[in-house]
Amino acid sequence: MSYLVIVTLLWAFSFSLIGVYLAGAVDSYFSVLSRILLATLLFMPFMSWRQPPRLALGLMATGAVQLGLMYLFYYQSFLLLTVPEVLIFTVLTPIYITLIYDLLQRRFNPGYLLTAALAVLGALVIRFDGLTDSYLQGFAVVQGANLCFALGQVGYKVLMERHPNHQPQHRLFGYFYLGALLVVIPAWLLLGSDRYPATGVQWGILIWLGLGASGLGYFLWNKGATLVNAGALAIMNNALVPAGLLVNLLIWNREANLLQLTLGSLLLLASLWINERWVKTTSIAELTKS
Repeated sequence: MSYLVIVTLLWAFSFSLIGVYLAGAVDSYFSVLSRILLATLLFMPFMSWRQPPRLALGLMATGAVQLGLMYLFYYQSFLLLTVPEVLIFTVLTPIYITLIYDLLQRRFNPGYLLTAALAVLGALVIRFDGLTDSYLQGFAVVQGANLCFALGQVGYKVLMERHPNHQPQHRLFGYFYLGALLVVIPAWLLLGSDRYPATGVQWGILIWLGLGASGLGYFLWNKGATLVNAGALAIMNNALVPAGLLVNLLIWNREANLLQLTLGSLLLLASLWINERWVKTTSIAELTKS
């Protein structure tokens, strides 16, 4: 859980940095390519190339979906929505995670769905106003990003579970970024424009997002996903909503309802507590009986 908390704090700044400094000013496809390329270079020195083909291809597939496809949707959403709208439209990710995980495990755990639904309610309480005219299109684009992010997280978690004798994850994670590059390089070549960063601030933000948020962030997040149950993973996805809104409010002075932020955050914490106390206890009891 500590990995997920650290990355939540790390990513809380990413929403505003993209929305304030990059969206509309720098080509989104170039931004995505820059981030993934830098993240790939960060992990290349640690790469272990002698891996089972299924494991290597699986890692590349999860990277292509969770990072490559997700970023293509994600960056486009900032052209249609404000930062708070992008944040609030991510609230369905926990539902996707719990349902996909149970589908892959060929089971249905209503406890996971209940705690994820409570987390969704908490995120909805935080902000459900001030939507723009393009919110329906933006909503659809964000859901594409959410679905890719959920598929990638669950896919990585299941892949590591099915290969228990794998090498340390930092020696494998380069495959994840290579898979993402296979998606974003063609996208940039076909759809990218010549709107490159024009200021040192924009270049600095891209470098930080590539090495910090994408490179270190996705490694720690996916490693953390292998250490918690699907319910806790789903809930931590929505912890990004209050964290991102709080950063947006304190640094960029965007309007946010503090009462809604507090109430929604309490619901998120309650869903996490229920998951840890009830869902995990129920799962242990079922294993004991079997």
